[in-house]
Amino acid sequence: MSEKWNARTRAVHGGVRRSQYGEVSEAIFLTQGFVYDSAEAAAQRFEKAGEDEFIYARYGNPTVRMFEERMAMLEGAEDAFATASGMAAVSGALTAMLKAGDRVVSARALFGSCLYVLEEVLTRYGVEVEFVDGTDLAAWDAAITPGTKAVFFESISNPTLEVVDIAEVSKLAHAVGATVLVDNVFATPVFSNAIAEGADVVIYSTTKHVDGQGRTLGGVIMGTEAFIRKTVEPYMKHTGGSMSPFTAWVMLKGLETLELRVRAQAASALQLAEALQGHDALARVIYPGHASHAQHDLVTRQMGGDGGTVLSLDLKGGQGAAFKFLNALTIPVISNNLGDAKSILTHPATTTHQRLPQDQKDILGITPGLVRMSVGIEHGDDLVDDILQALKKAQ
Repeated sequence: MSEKWNARTRAVHGGVRRSQYGEVSEAIFLTQGFVYDSAEAAAQRFEKAGEDEFIYARYGNPTVRMFEERMAMLEGAEDAFATASGMAAVSGALTAMLKAGDRVVSARALFGSCLYVLEEVLTRYGVEVEFVDGTDLAAWDAAITPGTKAVFFESISNPTLEVVDIAEVSKLAHAVGATVLVDNVFATPVFSNAIAEGADVVIYSTTKHVDGQGRTLGGVIMGTEAFIRKTVEPYMKHTGGSMSPFTAWVMLKGLETLELRVRAQAASALQLAEALQGHDALARVIYPGHASHAQHDLVTRQMGGDGGTVLSLDLKGGQGAAFKFLNALTIPVISNNLGDAKSILTHPATTTHQRLPQDQKDILGITPGLVRMSVGIEHGDDLVDDILQALKKAQ
């Protein structure tokens, strides 16, 4: 790979391995194991596998390795480990590095499953977890004390789209020797380079924009070679959270069109945000790429002004109005995924964040009227027309 290649070129050509047949599309090595030339060769490989030597699909696979290398090149990381899902990546990255007595500081605004891992799983095994307002640097500064082992946050939170200052929080964490782990899903690899901003570990649910077409679950953990191979890999290969070869192949195909899709989606998201400002059915329109967002200056510095593919709408009529709105749509579908080629809407209070007590929903701004919209690649004009007619029916 040329160091001069742009991200779009890396997403098409990075990490390619061709078999003796010289295939254009990457091969799927759909095998769970590998054959050795001799007993001595098997013993040697278990002692230390070479760069293109594999032992078992749970440990590694040529197709999976292509995907890992391509993602690492795209993100500017030294190495990557692909996982069975986005949550396998989040839980694997945290659990692999933490032990009883360690301390984690996390932003409080997180996806429901991430909250479960931090609140229920890690604390069950003796890890101390403190939550802070991710937008408040003073709160981070007060919480990140000497002895803090890890700092975790979503660069753009789900579903209220709060933005965390990666560079400043990373400085605070590194001052006490803490590792910074960033779930960068909403920002996407197209609009954000969290490692360049100071993060140590970057996590994606590749189910979202990387696949981007609703086909498979996947995730990836990226960081230094030492962290990936000495901390993450031993944990993941023994606990079974690795990605399948077929999934890796689907993800490789998704990467080829990632930037084209995401830029088109973000353009339509901004078009929607502009069209819906001040609508009398809406209490607020939340989109990081719009000037009305409280952290738009940070978004401009951290993401070049691009706000991603997701916006949230808060209907004045509460849950009843939200449900009428969702049921009146003709183009978007109601589901709980995001980053898809199809526009998708969900009602977080009754789905993705349903398990949270009401007081926690109130703190996070997850109101009964809040609807999260993941904008697809449909024409922006059609989406605007459909959203407007559905809002009219919801009033």
